[in-house]
Amino acid sequence: MSLRTRISATAALAVALVVVIAAVAIYLGVRAELRGEVDNSLRDRASATVRLAGDRGPGAPPAEGDGGPARGEFGDGGSGLPTPRPEPFGGPEGFQQLVLPSGHIIRRPGVEGAIPVEPRAREIARTGSGSYFTDMTVSGTHLRVLTEALDHRGAIQVARPLDEVDRQLDRVLLVLILVGAAGVALGAALAAGVARTALAPIDRFTRRTEELAGDPDPSHRIAPEGEDELGRLARSFNTTLDSLERSVEAQRQLVADASHELRTPIASLRANIQTLEQAERLPPAERDSLRADIVAELDELTALVADIVELARGGKPGELVDDVRLDEIVEGVAARARARSNGLAIDVSAEPTVVRGEPERIQRAVSNLVDNALKWSPKDGTIEIDLADGALSVRDHGPGFEGADLPHVFDRFYRAPGARSLPGSGLGLAIVRQTAESHGGDAQAANAPGGGALLRVTFGPVVRTRARASAAAARPTG
Repeated sequence: MSLRTRISATAALAVALVVVIAAVAIYLGVRAELRGEVDNSLRDRASATVRLAGDRGPGAPPAEGDGGPARGEFGDGGSGLPTPRPEPFGGPEGFQQLVLPSGHIIRRPGVEGAIPVEPRAREIARTGSGSYFTDMTVSGTHLRVLTEALDHRGAIQVARPLDEVDRQLDRVLLVLILVGAAGVALGAALAAGVARTALAPIDRFTRRTEELAGDPDPSHRIAPEGEDELGRLARSFNTTLDSLERSVEAQRQLVADASHELRTPIASLRANIQTLEQAERLPPAERDSLRADIVAELDELTALVADIVELARGGKPGELVDDVRLDEIVEGVAARARARSNGLAIDVSAEPTVVRGEPERIQRAVSNLVDNALKWSPKDGTIEIDLADGALSVRDHGPGFEGADLPHVFDRFYRAPGARSLPGSGLGLAIVRQTAESHGGDAQAANAPGGGALLRVTFGPVVRTRARASAAAARPTG
């Protein structure tokens, strides 16, 4: 079922519900009014009978003609004309009968029929107090009956047929049904029109999104119309397209840069391997040098592929997330760096710090920071590593960053002019920034006061630091 159909059906159902409630209220109101008039008429007749009975004295039943027509009233007065057939139970004039305390019934002579006396009416006649209305059907005639007590003289029952009232209510009900059906049909038609009009912008929006879905170019956008919900939806959709376009462009750029960077080592390997095919013509020293070059190039190619795979993961966190002792990772990386630093001094100041993240990615980012410092440090220089308040800072005493290079330090495959002769692919610091951002942190680069480069990285919120981490590490196990 389409959204338009659901809206139309819901609106039509609401209209139908309102129409039904209104029709029921009108019908009940008319019914109460008509029956109220009948009840008032019965009360007046009963009151008149009670007063007349009081004037006659205690125990005297109503005389012929009291409160109703006398016998022979419908005759022609001796004219010889045919006597009209009396209406059942007196018609609109009503019908009366007296219920004695003993339970016997007294009614006017010549009047046919009687109202069945219910136990409740006998009780009122016996006690001489109380009154009530009731509906009953006698000999196919629908009656409204009032039973009212006479002071210690039984009870009077006054009845009036409800045939005319029922016929009027039937006509009212028929009119309400016809008007209600017409109202529901009109409401359904209007609901369909309103739903069509209201959903027209959504139809246009849907068609446009379908066109965009079938077009592989993510640069297309939807023109927002107005400041309503559809305008907000269009702007949100455009924001999503912006993110998609940036992601696609980044992936394309990564592929293009990777293919460019891979071309050189692969070409070099191919040339060396082709030269190695003529190894018997080369002196032994050149063959050994050629083999060493091939191994070095393979190592460089392996590292480059690993860096590209790491960058291709993007900022999506992996599944192996745990509490990471960042200070222990820094100490371990620094120790390994000292073993291959050729005498460079590496000073480490790391307070106990625990962060939430992926240990392998964080360790690789820290290693890239230290390797970058090793690459640019002079032979007699010092690398200063400081971990405090959850922020890791690595400073070298090399030439630092050129002003034009500083904004691009963490870009993929970016290499400053002075670094193009050095080993590396320009992906190390890009991996550092991606790892930091994927953990909720950031990476910053600056020139340190007094010379050298200063790189500062955070890996998201710190779980524990200082005394808390130390206490957790010192807690006995087992």
